[in-house]
Amino acid sequence: MANVLIVDDEPQLLRAMQLNLAARGYRTYTAATGGAALSEAAKSPIDLVILDLGLPDMDGVDVIRDLRGWSDVPIIVLSARHASAEKVEALDAGADDYVTKPFDLNELLARLRAADRRIGSTAQGPSVATADFEINLNDKRVMRDGQAVRLTPNEWNILELLARNPGRLVSQQQILTHVWGPAYLKETQYLRVYIAQLRRKLEPDPAKPRYLLTEAGMGYRFEPGPAV
Repeated sequence: MANVLIVDDEPQLLRAMQLNLAARGYRTYTAATGGAALSEAAKSPIDLVILDLGLPDMDGVDVIRDLRGWSDVPIIVLSARHASAEKVEALDAGADDYVTKPFDLNELLARLRAADRRIGSTAQGPSVATADFEINLNDKRVMRDGQAVRLTPNEWNILELLARNPGRLVSQQQILTHVWGPAYLKETQYLRVYIAQLRRKLEPDPAKPRYLLTEAGMGYRFEPGPAV
């Protein structure tokens, strides 16, 4: 069952899409603004995004660019914009597909199924193993040397977000939104404290981290490396 985030500021369309997808076995999340969409994508296990471009607070193309800064989740644009240049702009920003309104539901479902098959063959598995510890994403547990590592809820939330995006830069703002909410976007000291705690619990040498890497002024990156 794929988790689909539907982003549209038309309440009736949003509700109709939610009902139709739920009836076909999809778990749905909804957002009516770009900011709400980014927040939902950060805190929920989203597998697919259906995105309208005409949002009240920001352009949908900017939402695509923001998502592509930290996630490769498939994005299907569902928009009333028909101009070729606008389609090209959205696809160049990182959208995977483009459907124009008014749309045929069966066509949209077929495109969703195609995207679902792609993520099914490439999605991150339920466990991430390194040479020193293993993260079980389903059970929300970390094992090191055969022992469970005790993490606080905030430590786990940070680690899970990084582990679900191995090798990719996750921005400070994305982590702060995911763990504490949009009101904490400037509280970067929170991250330094919690990343330091995670390194003490997981890194062989916390002063020379191998797995939880800092990208100065930008964010953090999880590099699992080869497991042994």
